[in-house]
Amino acid sequence: MATILVVDDELGIRALLSEILSDEGHTIELAENAAQARSVRERMRPDLVLLDIWMPDVDGITLLKEWGSSGQLSMPVIMMSGHGTIDTAVEATKFGAIAFLEKPITLQKLLRAVEQALVKTAPRPAPTVTMASFERNDMVGGLPISHAPTGLSVAPAVALPPQGLASEQVFELDRPLREARDAFEKSYFEFHLAKENGSMTRVAEKTGLERTHLYRKLKQLGVDLTRNKRNSGI
Repeated sequence: MATILVVDDELGIRALLSEILSDEGHTIELAENAAQARSVRERMRPDLVLLDIWMPDVDGITLLKEWGSSGQLSMPVIMMSGHGTIDTAVEATKFGAIAFLEKPITLQKLLRAVEQALVKTAPRPAPTVTMASFERNDMVGGLPISHAPTGLSVAPAVALPPQGLASEQVFELDRPLREARDAFEKSYFEFHLAKENGSMTRVAEKTGLERTHLYRKLKQLGVDLTRNKRNSGI
């Protein structure tokens, strides 16, 4: 089992992650800010760090950069945030993070990301992020545990759920920004088209785009509209 450093300014998050990971057999070290994280890193070398981005003194990205520039980034780092975006995930991986998890974090994704990060014998793949927009009942990022939407996190490629509803998709970050953004946008619109049974009216309302703009966008991205025509409100 591994020694994992959890860095988060929220007591509830630290306690919950510590309890879950301890139950998995890991040894947990806790820090509520960058200063404490530095202290733990100086006296020991954790096998993995779960690092929150938004902290009151020094943010997680700055601490990540600091460890990288000083040669202390010898352990995998998983970034966490309740306000994550694609750009934030790209920035985090650029400076050495291997994964980005958006709060509230699902139990399944937390354990999967930790397991993948600790597999040192396997070659490290290109960083990926996953967009998910469906409800789960195993959240660990909020107290009490309840249903909530999830966001960015690391996951391997998965099969699409029934009816073509692409609620989870893998995106390779090791590519030009425009290509990564187009891939995300295409998956985003395909998800809403499948969810709304091809109704352009409802998709336009959901995405906040005017219908003509929406048609142009879908054509530009190469989205296949024919497979979602059934029950369409066009």
